[in-house]
Amino acid sequence: TSDSGVLATQARSSAKQAEELARDNSARLALAEAKITEINLQRTQLDQLMQTLSRARDENLLADFESALRLAQQQTQLTGSLQPLVAALRTVEQRLTKQTNPRFVNLQRAVARDIERLTAVAVADTPGLLTRLDDLMAQVEEVALLNAVGQVPAAASAPDEPASGWQRAISSDWWGRVLAGVWDDVRGLVRISRIDQPDAALLAPEQGFFLRENIKLRLLNARLSVLARQFDSARGDLQLAQRDLSRYFDTRSRGGRQALEQLQLLQNEIKQVKTPRIDETLAALESLTAGR
Repeated sequence: TSDSGVLATQARSSAKQAEELARDNSARLALAEAKITEINLQRTQLDQLMQTLSRARDENLLADFESALRLAQQQTQLTGSLQPLVAALRTVEQRLTKQTNPRFVNLQRAVARDIERLTAVAVADTPGLLTRLDDLMAQVEEVALLNAVGQVPAAASAPDEPASGWQRAISSDWWGRVLAGVWDDVRGLVRISRIDQPDAALLAPEQGFFLRENIKLRLLNARLSVLARQFDSARGDLQLAQRDLSRYFDTRSRGGRQALEQLQLLQNEIKQVKTPRIDETLAALESLTAGR
């Protein structure tokens, strides 16, 4: 009987220890679950923070790209040189190669295509155009008006006449020179020339001066328009200068013909000038910024 009591006491003690151990294990398990939940929450927050930082970084990167490209495009429009735009595109391309985000693949392809297209474009020689306009202004100064064509040059000074009257009377050469001089004077009274534009024949000398200055002013305006990259305005001034030159000046002479040809060539070259754009790259940037 005493042995049974001892065993019962030991059993109760073991049960109590097991119960305490179970409660301890339950508390530890609850604490571990709480820690796991906290870790999962921290991981979720960390992932969200990383995504936010990544989106902010991408947005800042895209904004930086767009700002640099638009600034380079303005510089190209002002200077007429493609170097700022090509350099900006190459910088964007280099920075994109360091990115691992697959969203930038389309942008990288668009940048590569725009670089290839810009490097194949022939840009007008703006300094050459300006030099040719300056030469043309000097050339217009030498072109004669239509109503000034055909004037008889002054007769050369006659050689020494015979000193005495009887020598003049018997000198056939002297009489020939006298008759030739009279004929030159008579011929100078009448001048026949063909003028297809009636208005050109009615120009007064002072009107001719202002007309020439007006053509030079139009050429100067065209020069300023080329510097400002306003090619339509420059082409309009050249067309008006060509019209006045053809109407009032002698374009059949060598100088007039060369001036007219130069005006036409300048118009053709300016007509072909067009500042290239990077619409494909800008469209890809806009698509990424909008999140599409």
